Amino acid sequence: MNRFTKNALLVFGIFLLVVLPFFLVSGTGDPGKEMFVGADGKAEEIIKEIRPDYEPWAKPFWEPPSGEIESLLFTLQAAMGAGFIGYYFGRKHGGR
Repeated sequence: MNRFTKNALLVFGIFLLVVLPFFLVSGTGDPGKEMFVGADGKAEEIIKEIRPDYEPWAKPFWEPPSGEIESLLFTLQAAMGAGFIGYYFGRKHGGR
């Protein structure tokens, strides 16, 4: 197996790992309910079920005006982290 075939199989495998979950979960759950919600929202629901009178002891300094902006900020944070990690490993590899 040559290098091109190995790389093509890797790209295809990554593509399947990214795209396949969207097709596997389609049609499950309530139509009006979001499919991919964060762990914070799920945890909040469970806490309210267990103790309805619970008051959070910390509040955020700033809440984004919409869910889209919150997603954008989270994506930027992840991209910056991936960039820093990639830069670090690139420098380490290039130093050899």
